Amino acid sequence: MRHHRSLAPAFALALVLVLCGTGAVLAGTDREAARNAAPDQTLVMVASAWVDAANNAASADLVPERDDFDDDYKDEAAGPAIADPFERWNRFWFSFNDFLYFNALKPLAQGYGYILPEQLRTGIRNIFKNLLFPVRFLNCLLQGKLNQAAMEFSRFQVNTLGGFGGFGDLSNRHPDLIIKDEEDFGQTLGVWGFGDGPYLVWPVLGSSSVRDSVGLLGDSLADPVSYITPWYDSLGIKAYRGFNDTSLRIGDYEALVNAAVDPYTAMRNAYSQYRTKKVAK
Repeated sequence: MRHHRSLAPAFALALVLVLCGTGAVLAGTDREAARNAAPDQTLVMVASAWVDAANNAASADLVPERDDFDDDYKDEAAGPAIADPFERWNRFWFSFNDFLYFNALKPLAQGYGYILPEQLRTGIRNIFKNLLFPVRFLNCLLQGKLNQAAMEFSRFQVNTLGGFGGFGDLSNRHPDLIIKDEEDFGQTLGVWGFGDGPYLVWPVLGSSSVRDSVGLLGDSLADPVSYITPWYDSLGIKAYRGFNDTSLRIGDYEALVNAAVDPYTAMRNAYSQYRTKKVAK
């Protein structure tokens, strides 16, 4: 089975390379002029949400356990669990993402992991996850989960003050502060009654739906990194955030490659069922 959603952060490396090159050119000419010549803000917001999706996909709460996938794939031949009117488009990008991962991004992520110790990369991941507190907190409030919102606030305080800005995830040492399900705006829209809409496979990002694609924009607005200027610095930081996460997950995708007869169909059904479970919790 090919689980593109769990691997999407790896594809953010392509953005790192492009953005670093862009930053170098702009810095070599006139940084201030580059600020004044910023692109249309709508395009920046969409690009920012694009990288956000890669980061969110790497989070543990968005990657089901192996047993969850096994249960979903038992019904692989039962028909689509979500409307798929764009199947030809989706299959094309499914294959593209698979090729990109194995032939470019996985080797680069492995090299990065060889250079930086796992403990350091884990700390970096924790810092970025701590910074995403507003996304989780606001979506808890929007869903009426006040107790979970309070827990998110407590976790943020503990990790920021006692964990050196979040480098150490001290909150996980307290059973009362452990949160298994982290909220996002796609889930919030589902709680409000919005359906999935058609299934989509995006280049780089992997599995999504119309509802979850809109949710990416909402999450981007609540992400503090989105407001770093100039815009290409913000995108570069987000791309690195996702790439670092992926270096800690090498092997997850490969372990699932052979779990389905038709990986595309299995992924589509598993994605739909998993997101339905997330909304229902």
